[in-house]
Amino acid sequence: MKPIEEYVVSIPDFPEQGVIFRDVTSVLQDAEGLHLAIDLMQEKLEGLDFDVVVGPESRGFIFGVPIAYNLRKPFVPVRKKGKLPRETVSIEYELEYGTASIEMHRDSIKPGQRVVIVDDLIATGGTTEAIIKLVEGMGGEVSKVIFLMELAGLKGRQRLKDYDLDSVITYPGN
Repeated sequence: MKPIEEYVVSIPDFPEQGVIFRDVTSVLQDAEGLHLAIDLMQEKLEGLDFDVVVGPESRGFIFGVPIAYNLRKPFVPVRKKGKLPRETVSIEYELEYGTASIEMHRDSIKPGQRVVIVDDLIATGGTTEAIIKLVEGMGGEVSKVIFLMELAGLKGRQRLKDYDLDSVITYPGN
C-alpha cells in the first residue's frame, strides 16, 4: 500500500495563483486511500478516553462517522444554520470574506462529555474554533481534534494552541 500522501492530488494555482489545492476527493474515490485515511486518523485516538465524536458538514461527516462507528461512539453533526430540525445552539464566526453560522442540536452534548472533533482539513482554524466554542458552551470538554490534512502555513494550529490537535498529513505552506 502506498503512503497516504500519494492519494492526495495537489492542484497548483487553484483557486488562485500561488495556492496549491489539496484535493481530499482523490482520497475518497480510492478504496485503499479512504480506508487508509480513516485508519490513520483513528490511530490518533488510541488510548484516549472520550465519549462522543463531533464533525462539521460535510467532510467531517465523511471521516467522523466511520471512526465513531468503529469505536462504538455516538456521532454529533455540526451543520450550517437552518439545517437541523430540533432546538439548536449556534455561533457566527469570521471567514476570509464575511461570516458564517454553524449549529448543533441543543441536547447533543451533555455537560462533562469528552469530545473528539474530526474534520478533513485545518487551514486557519476558524471553523474548528467555532465548533469548540459550541461544544464548551454546552458543557462539553474537547479532548482532541484530528484532521486528515493540515496547511501549516495558515497557522490554524497556533490559533488552537490550547487544544490537543493532530493531523495525519502536514503541508508546510498554504
